[in-house]
Amino acid sequence: MTVAAGSATGAASLVQSVDWLAIAPPVIAAATALLVLVADLFTGERRKPLLGYGAVVGLVAALAMLIPLHTGDRSTFCLTGTTQACSYTADHFALVIQALVLGGALLTALLSIGDTRKLPAGEFWFLLLSSAAGAALLPAARDLATLVVALEVASLPAFALVGIKRGDRRSSEAALKFFLSSVVATAVMLLGVSFVYATTGTLHLTEIAGRLDDVPGGFSTLAETGVVLTLVGFAFKTAAAPFHFWVPDTYVGAPLPVAAYLSVVGKAVGFSGLILVTVIGFPSYAHVWGPALAVLAALTMTVGNLAALRQTATRARSAVRLLAWSSVGQAGYLLVPIAAAAYADDAQAGSTVAYALMYAVVNLGAFAVAALVARTHPGNRLGDYRGLYATRPLAALAMGFFLLCLAGLPPGIIGLFAKVTVFSSAVDAGLGWLAVVMAVNVVIALYYYLRWTAALFRTPDTAPASEASDTASRKAPTTPEHRVPAPLTLVIALTAVAGITLSGAPQLILRFAALSLF
Repeated sequence: MTVAAGSATGAASLVQSVDWLAIAPPVIAAATALLVLVADLFTGERRKPLLGYGAVVGLVAALAMLIPLHTGDRSTFCLTGTTQACSYTADHFALVIQALVLGGALLTALLSIGDTRKLPAGEFWFLLLSSAAGAALLPAARDLATLVVALEVASLPAFALVGIKRGDRRSSEAALKFFLSSVVATAVMLLGVSFVYATTGTLHLTEIAGRLDDVPGGFSTLAETGVVLTLVGFAFKTAAAPFHFWVPDTYVGAPLPVAAYLSVVGKAVGFSGLILVTVIGFPSYAHVWGPALAVLAALTMTVGNLAALRQTATRARSAVRLLAWSSVGQAGYLLVPIAAAAYADDAQAGSTVAYALMYAVVNLGAFAVAALVARTHPGNRLGDYRGLYATRPLAALAMGFFLLCLAGLPPGIIGLFAKVTVFSSAVDAGLGWLAVVMAVNVVIALYYYLRWTAALFRTPDTAPASEASDTASRKAPTTPEHRVPAPLTLVIALTAVAGITLSGAPQLILRFAALSLF
């Protein structure tokens, strides 16, 4: 009887309880995705907009579940007998990134409500919510298997979202390029993960960190190769050069709300995964990934800003293309603190989180104004923004503020402080050369941001004949066809208010640069 009791006790210890509160944010997003997909089967065409509002409610509920988790330090799906090796951890880092990605998905949903008339509504909302669920899962993942699964759950629906415009050749080509590039990057990353597992015998990041300290000499090359290949996969997700080539065509071919989603949520997913594998999983190989990320940061910001300079005012969709190349340049800035963490302490990576929060707010705002302009100027050229202040003064003021934030100039104080924080992380880590490269790129970026800002307040040009109808529609009395949807106005207002608030109280997000998030 004693043996039987002991066996029963041992069997019971293998059964884990699930912390449902900890995993609530991604679970609610995933459950809402399924509910919306099922509801689409029973919803008539006239009631399809209700699906969008249902998606908004689900994302608000997922965000609300972060409030009881604000203290952090909740883990679940842990190895038996220990809480040091868990697959899911809701610490401060996870909660901040989850707030970013779910908030970005919420604003994208609001941006999409008035822009999905020509899209399959049920499929669109299901894909958006599914991707948001994967994006919310990834920052809490603490083993390589969960990281890869979360990354693919966030990425696979994004491929379909890019190509969801039926009959649009540009959209289909963008989706195909995005898909093929991502598949190759995922295959490389999986090869790297397999090499890391072969040398350590575990997938949990905390255990990998300890076992990489004592890799036998015969496996050191295999371990280094695994680290590098794993980083390559995440470099693609962050749009770091030379893995950035999919970005401009993908943003231009995708619906504008999807492009906004990729620029913010997609980037947050890549950078959060990169921080996890480097800072938590591979600290003993900082001499490998530190210099590599520093070079990638310099190359990425330079390529992105120089390409943005080449965008002309008359080229079709040049405004979206400039925002795409700008996002590549911003990715270079986001890489700087992660590279600095290899030479200083882990808290340097907090500067990336602070900068990402600033970037998410103002970039989503810029895309929202671009969506507004696209309603009367489908070509969305940079020239279409000339004289915007004369027709839509509030939108022009908001766009000017967003661009100045991205440039790091007053009154966009939060953009300035975020750049200074990233710059100081490079200096503190002894990466003076990288700080110089960043300073040069900031000056380059000032030109195209200020050029676009100045165009907003200039006298409008006389439109060429090819755009006569476009101009006529802009000057014509407001009709239901061109009336700005309330959700779009709400997104512009929310992002503008958030940007102004953060400029007045930058410590709300800059404090993450001074704290250890793990």
